[in-house]
Amino acid sequence: MRKRPVLLVLASTYPRWRGDYEPGFTHELTKRLAEDFDVIAVVPSAPGAASHEILDGVEVIRYRYAPRCFETLVNDGGIVANLRRHRWKLLLVPTFVLAQAWRAWRVLRIRQVDLIHVHWLLPQGLVATWLQVLSRRALPYLVTSHGADLFALRGPWLRALKRHVVRRAEAVTVVSQAMRDELARLGADAGKVTVRSMGVDLAERFTPDESVERASHELLFVGRLVEKKGLRHLIDAMPAILAAFPMAGLTVAGFGPEESVLRQQVRKLGLEASVSFIGAVPQADLPTLYRRASVFVAPFVQASSGDQEGLGLVVVEALGCGCPIVASDLPATRDVMLDTTAYVRVLPGDSDALARAVTDIFIRSEIYRRGVEACREPLMQRFDWHAVSRDYARMLKACLRADL
Repeated sequence: MRKRPVLLVLASTYPRWRGDYEPGFTHELTKRLAEDFDVIAVVPSAPGAASHEILDGVEVIRYRYAPRCFETLVNDGGIVANLRRHRWKLLLVPTFVLAQAWRAWRVLRIRQVDLIHVHWLLPQGLVATWLQVLSRRALPYLVTSHGADLFALRGPWLRALKRHVVRRAEAVTVVSQAMRDELARLGADAGKVTVRSMGVDLAERFTPDESVERASHELLFVGRLVEKKGLRHLIDAMPAILAAFPMAGLTVAGFGPEESVLRQQVRKLGLEASVSFIGAVPQADLPTLYRRASVFVAPFVQASSGDQEGLGLVVVEALGCGCPIVASDLPATRDVMLDTTAYVRVLPGDSDALARAVTDIFIRSEIYRRGVEACREPLMQRFDWHAVSRDYARMLKACLRADL
C-alpha cells in the first residue's frame, strides 16, 4: 500500500475546540485535505484548548508561547487588531514566532514531512523558510495569504520579508485578485501566484430553507468587531433607515475589540431598541440568522492601518442562504459578487448610500430574492468547499511533483 504524503500545516487563527466561534476556515480546508494527506497542524495554544488532539482527522499540535493567561495574541480580533489595541502584545510576537518554529522543527525531526501548507505570509511564511534551512533540504511549501498579512503589515523590512517568503515558496495562493495585484506592487513574483479563495459549505450548511419565514425589515451584520468591517458606518445609517421603516432592526453577530465603542455609538444615537448585539455565534447557528434576515450588510472599509478584507466570504454565506446583500464596493466584494440583482454595491464608508441601498431592498425585496436564487449555482461552482479543497489538493500535489 502506497504511503500517503505527510502535510504540515502552519497557521495562527485556528479553532481552539469543536464548535469554536473563532474563524475556522483554515481547519475547514485542512480537514478536507486529510482525504489526500496525513495532516499535522501546528498552531498556537490558547486557554482551554487541548495541547494535542485529533480533530476531524487532523492531528492538531498547539504550542505554548507565553504563560497561559497571556496567550491572547491571536483570538478575539486577530493578531493585527490585537496589536493595534494593546501595544504591549508586541512583546508576545518573538516568542509566538520562535515557539511555532521550534515546535514545527520538532515535528520535522520525528515525522517524514513531505510538504508544508502555510497560512499567512507573516509570520508563518517566514517560519517555513527557516524550516527549509534547518531541514537542509528544499522542503516545498505553498503559502496562502488571507489579507491582513498583506495589506496591514507594512514597512520596508516587512515588504522585503514578504518578497523573500514568496521567492522561496513552491507556489502562492491569495484569496482575491486585488491581493495578487498587491503582491506584484511589492515586487514579488506574481507569476507563481494563483487566486483561490477559501470555501463555504454551500452544499449542506449555508442553504435556503423555505420553512423559515424571512423577516420584512431586519438587517444582519456578521463579523469581527474591528475597524475594517465598517460596522460604525452601518450604525450611522440606521436613523435614516428607521425614518423610512420605523420597525427596522439590526442584529449584530460578532465580537472584537471595538464592541464597547460601537455600543457607545448606539447609545449616543438612541438606537438601543433597534440594534441588538448578540455576541459570537457558532458557524452551525449562522444559517438561521441568514435565512431570517431581510438583508445582509457588509459595510467593509479600508482601515487606517491599510488593512482590508481579503475576501468577504460572509457575503457568500448569506447568498447561500437566500439573503439579499448590501456591500461596500471594495476588491474583497468585487471578487465575490456576481452580475446579478442579488445585491447593491455602495461606496465604502458612505452611510447615506448604505441607508438608500437597504431601503431599496426593503421596497423591492422579491426582485432581489429572485436574483439570489439565480446566483446560487455559480456560487457553488466557485466557493463550495468541495471545489475549493479539490483545487488546493491538486496544487499541493503539484508542489510535491516539482520537488521530485
